[in-house]
Amino acid sequence: MVTVLRTLALAGIVALSQCNMIQLSSAPPSSASEPIPEAFVSYSIEFSSFPEFAGNKSKPNVFSNNLLNNLGSFTGTKPYIRVGGNTQDYALYNSSLQYALNGTVNVKRSPDYPTTIYIGPSYFESYSTWPDTKFIHGFNMGLGGNNSAGWETLLETVPLACKALGGGKLLWWEYGNEPDLFSTSAQGPVRPPSWDEATYVAQWLNGTHAIKAQLEKACPELTSNATYGYLAPSFAGTNNHLKPVKTWQSGLDVDQDIKIISSHNYIGGATQPGVTLQGTLMNHTKTVSSVNTQAQLAQNLSYTGIPFILGETNSLYNQGAPGLSNAFGAALWGIDFNLYCASVGIRRVHMHMGTNYRYQSWQPVQTNITTKGTKPPYYGHVVVAAMIGDVTKGKETIIANIPLENEREAAYAAYVNAKLARVTIINMQQYNYTINGTSSVLNPVKRPSKEYSFTAPEGCGETVTIQRLYANGSDAISGITWDGTSYNWELDNGKPVKLHNVTVGETAKVERGQIKVDVQDSTAVILNFASSSD
Repeated sequence: MVTVLRTLALAGIVALSQCNMIQLSSAPPSSASEPIPEAFVSYSIEFSSFPEFAGNKSKPNVFSNNLLNNLGSFTGTKPYIRVGGNTQDYALYNSSLQYALNGTVNVKRSPDYPTTIYIGPSYFESYSTWPDTKFIHGFNMGLGGNNSAGWETLLETVPLACKALGGGKLLWWEYGNEPDLFSTSAQGPVRPPSWDEATYVAQWLNGTHAIKAQLEKACPELTSNATYGYLAPSFAGTNNHLKPVKTWQSGLDVDQDIKIISSHNYIGGATQPGVTLQGTLMNHTKTVSSVNTQAQLAQNLSYTGIPFILGETNSLYNQGAPGLSNAFGAALWGIDFNLYCASVGIRRVHMHMGTNYRYQSWQPVQTNITTKGTKPPYYGHVVVAAMIGDVTKGKETIIANIPLENEREAAYAAYVNAKLARVTIINMQQYNYTINGTSSVLNPVKRPSKEYSFTAPEGCGETVTIQRLYANGSDAISGITWDGTSYNWELDNGKPVKLHNVTVGETAKVERGQIKVDVQDSTAVILNFASSSD
């Protein structure tokens, strides 16, 4: 975790802006990340929504699988899928239920997901619909640790889950979602005010011991050190009722079966006063501040030697805000957020989503609330995947933040096998397609752009190719393309479709040791460098 300390201290700087000239280094600076692991771009899917996202054996959700395949084609590995969230701690098992899930929404607790949930045996069919995908299955600790029905659910579902996740599908297990909020949850506390770290650890160990005992009977092949383990503690944040460091000091990993340290993070809340697209999401300073809190926690726990990830994250908690989390500006935020996480040593990011959620990357089915389709945030993840590139087959990608002067812009460099390969520029100056981003009247103001000038590092070649992420404005919710490609459901079920009305194949010449590129407000680009020896 030396990378985290270096970056937080801003000791090593990839580029210095002098006279508007950004100086690039041909080799990774000391502040750059460690090599990015497989499946950095991953997802967390709400437990109650998983059957809709994945489908079942008779009707798999091919649209979802196509979108996952797209990302895998960039990075060499399909995203890892964590199945969990608040609803994992509401789910009880009903062996006679003839369908996957029966959920009842109580709008006083949450209008966005059911809080009374029963799952049947067919729930676990959904783990069979996405080939070459690894999963994290979340068990119910909220009810499992404090009542008999919840405990019986745990004992009954371990065999079902392990059999569904055999054959290499299982990544790790999770026991409990955001237990640091169990005594304070706005959806209703499930623990008393006396809930503390020691009590949590005792209940977590009791539950995980029961899980392993069930695995030894039903799936003994999943009990070796190589196949058995957890991501934990899956706290909602770094400073809630339970404290992460104190939890570890209380013996959380006494069995040495925690394989991943997982924390959750949201930039802000959907209904928080003052939350805006420009000031909250399209704002590099805000993103850096939020992520640095997690990076500091990663450093505080680095003595464990266990990788640190964001096991659940997105823009605004409470499922996002319309006009913010579902707009093109959120895609630009997602690029900045994910690449900054990568640059400071966070090892993987699971972007959370559920059916009808405003911050979702795609809507898996048609409902009376949300249309089925690919949503703007997904396109941001495509850019992140393209920036990281294929990290399999002996290739190592390292990400470095390029500090810029304005909080409404961000840039990153990707080094592949220690050579500069790509630079991403995100111009987050808000430009709305419509007046104020809220009306049907088109914005009459011409879209501004900014010219970025870079020094061309030695050996980078004479020509740089340019790929652009584009939409009509930061408020757009459709019409998005990456390098002239659409991933929309209505075109080819989420598969990439080249559009003929978008300019592609753009290049920039290296002239007098400089590279210049125009980036329109509310867009992003990747510059691809070819080695002069290529």
